[in-house]
Amino acid sequence: MLPLYPELRPFKTEQLPVTDGHRLYMEQSGTPGGLPVVVVHGGPGAGCSAQMRRFFDPERYHIILFDQRGSGRSEPHAETSANTPTDLVADLERIRTHLGLDDWILFGGSWGTTLSLLYAEQYPQHTKALILRGVFLGRQADLDWLYKNGAARYFPEEWERFIEPVDGKNGNDLIESYYQLLHGSNDLARVSAAKAWARWEAVNASLRPSQQSLDYFTATHVALSLARISSHYFRKRCFLEENQILRHSQHLEGIPGTIVHGRYDMICPPDQAWQLAMHWPDAELDLIREGGHSAFDPAIVDALVRATQRWAHHFGSGDGEA
Repeated sequence: MLPLYPELRPFKTEQLPVTDGHRLYMEQSGTPGGLPVVVVHGGPGAGCSAQMRRFFDPERYHIILFDQRGSGRSEPHAETSANTPTDLVADLERIRTHLGLDDWILFGGSWGTTLSLLYAEQYPQHTKALILRGVFLGRQADLDWLYKNGAARYFPEEWERFIEPVDGKNGNDLIESYYQLLHGSNDLARVSAAKAWARWEAVNASLRPSQQSLDYFTATHVALSLARISSHYFRKRCFLEENQILRHSQHLEGIPGTIVHGRYDMICPPDQAWQLAMHWPDAELDLIREGGHSAFDPAIVDALVRATQRWAHHFGSGDGEA
């Protein structure tokens, strides 16, 4: 199996002002003038990590990472005002124009697939290709799987722990109750609820238990932005019309892509990737037998690195594995 590329450091970091008082953390690494790729992280609200640079050959790629509104190192932290898919897609376009790029590859995971698809449907002329992992379409059924009647059947002990702060509620009532706790005035209750929300996501993410993933997601800074921003989106069904992405999939015509999805993804079941592939014939679907939701499950890493190598070769940025 192919591993991640060695660790590398950014050659530039900045805080990019956007609208409504938000400032986005943005970094660039790899080779200026290489094949541009922007990493669109998940959550909503999870932020980027240094590991995400390592899916790309730094000699071939111009690697762009950024933290979405309220996430990671963006400011203000965990802010939900002026934070909708419309705002985030506009931010992506601001980053592209700020960097003077004609087009780029979008590399999105989980919620990042949602945003990448929304961007590509709105700006197909600037979308060179898509590499998507752990597809999330943002429909009511997709939310119900994680917060009502799906993953709870596989992790019953963790589900009981998750619903305890909201008196056993589930579905939309659970999301709304968590939202109220996370946006309340009690600091202790807010942090406790954030860690419970983040723990539920972390235990569902990896094919095998990962203490590293659990520690990352439940760290206070990450947990607060992840839980506050996710509950903000999910109580409004991601601010999307039902089945919006698939209904507008004709705009993806001519955009090539790779969809990598774990067969045992407990956060985003693989039927979402399958349905997307049926609506997007220019994409190749790779269902990973030994993969869950996490980008860092070894079999998922292998598939994603092979995808970045394939597209680097396809677009002529150097010798790679086809």
